[in-house]
Amino acid sequence: MKKISSALLAAALVTASTSHAAGFALIEQSASGMGNAFAGGAAGAEDASTIFFNPAGMTYLPDNQLVIAVHVIKPSVNFSNNGSHSGVGTTMTGGNGGDAGDLALAPNFYFTKAVSDSVRLGIGVNAPFGLKTEYDSDWAGRYQALKSELKTININPSVAFKVNNMISLGAGVSYQRAEATLTNAVDFGTICAGTALKAACAGTGVTPQKADGLASIKGDDWSWGYNLGAILQPGDTTRIGLAYRSEVRQNLSGSASFGGTPALFGLSPTLTNLFANGNVTAKLTLPASFSASIFQKINAQWDVMGDLTWTEWSSFNELRVIRSSGPLAGQTLTVQPENWSNSVRASIGASYRYNDKLKARIGVAFDESPVSSTARTPRIPDTNRTWLSLGANYRCTPESHVDIGYSHIFVKDATLSQGAVGTPAGNLVGNYNNDINILSLQYTHTF
Repeated sequence: MKKISSALLAAALVTASTSHAAGFALIEQSASGMGNAFAGGAAGAEDASTIFFNPAGMTYLPDNQLVIAVHVIKPSVNFSNNGSHSGVGTTMTGGNGGDAGDLALAPNFYFTKAVSDSVRLGIGVNAPFGLKTEYDSDWAGRYQALKSELKTININPSVAFKVNNMISLGAGVSYQRAEATLTNAVDFGTICAGTALKAACAGTGVTPQKADGLASIKGDDWSWGYNLGAILQPGDTTRIGLAYRSEVRQNLSGSASFGGTPALFGLSPTLTNLFANGNVTAKLTLPASFSASIFQKINAQWDVMGDLTWTEWSSFNELRVIRSSGPLAGQTLTVQPENWSNSVRASIGASYRYNDKLKARIGVAFDESPVSSTARTPRIPDTNRTWLSLGANYRCTPESHVDIGYSHIFVKDATLSQGAVGTPAGNLVGNYNNDINILSLQYTHTF
């Protein structure tokens, strides 16, 4: 009985969808970078979006610059059931959940200002983690997940200093909000069948998969992080960028609520306490990352670029959830192992200047998943993915230009086996077939 309550609460704070970078990271931080699959992100310094990728790049920008971007993101998340069973061993009822991918908009805002010839200030506002999945309410995995959502907002003031013609340095602080929401069904019939109330449940309709309730959990927090960067320019045509973003440790607090709890559960103080509405807390570490990029100008028409980004997903090794109110206040409800691994994203790209107004972009990337097959869940059905990206830059006036970028992300098919017969949520077994499409638009104004 404690297992079902614990699992519901723990999952509330692991609410990433099939995200667009590995794990639950979002790399969609500029439309200019999208066209190159974000290759060379820490070295390119194309525009003020460098605040996110490498703040040192601000020293390569004009006096003042404003960037506004929006990304239209449509993941497709499709599950196929392959022999799932309820907690009492019967065949799991329900469909495949429909397309759990949800259309989303991700905006970015950046502004840089020249203080002197060698000093730049800037600020960026973006969302570095999250998005959402939502399955049909009657699907076979309803006891594992229905709606899962993670939202983040990152406010990132930065400064950059040009040491000399070869070296630029940058730093910033991040004030970051994380907000998590979860809903999923609860099989009160299976729970009742395993308690001293089994006899009382008989004849009431409180039977496995016939007396579903709903669990809803929310949590949020604000916390701090930082980012550092350096750009080395050994020659007029070559830039090498190094950038680091720190982990952000969120101490989430929120509430858990349960609906549809059978009235006869009131006969058991244990069940009453387990399914009582109340407050919860959990610690969630959003991972650090390190990027090494190169940008090379080949001639007047061609630029090429590359990037390696390492993300410390191993910091997401467990999730401990605690009730903070009610009779069970202070009790650890679960310690859920995650055991994610550090991962690497590799990308290469090229840009071609057709004329003074138009530049075309292309890029490919391989994004390694930190999630092993044994750690995969319907909340995070993550696996390796490959990016194919195209884009263009058009200069409208000497002071303004627009960027458009498109990426199709090929997501490797994944298998899933979560839970077990004998537990309230049962065993969910099947396969995922996913992909992602992203369209990005950006306006840049220099003044």
